[in-house]
Amino acid sequence: MRLRVEFTTEPFDLDEAPAHAVVAREIVTGAELDAVDVGPFGNTAEGDADQVLGAVAALLRESLQAGATRVSVQVNVIGEAKRDEGDLT
Repeated sequence: MRLRVEFTTEPFDLDEAPAHAVVAREIVTGAELDAVDVGPFGNTAEGDADQVLGAVAALLRESLQAGATRVSVQVNVIGEAKRDEGDLT
C-alpha cells in the first residue's frame, strides 16, 4: 500500500523556522520517502506504508519534544505497492 502524508507543526513563526518544524522536516527528508515537498505552512511526502507510518511516528514524537504545541497530520491511501515493494498490507 502507498500512502501520502500531509502535516503541519505549530506554533508558526514567520521570521524563522522553529525547532519543531526543522526536526519534522529532517525526519521526513531523511526517511527515503518519495515526492517530499516541504513548505512554510505544509509538508507532503509519499511512500510505502511502512516507511510513511514510521516517519509519522517519529515526526510526532520528536517535533512535540522539540516544542510543537500542535501537529496536524492527514494520511491518504494513494495506491498499491509497486511490485518490488512486496505485500505491505
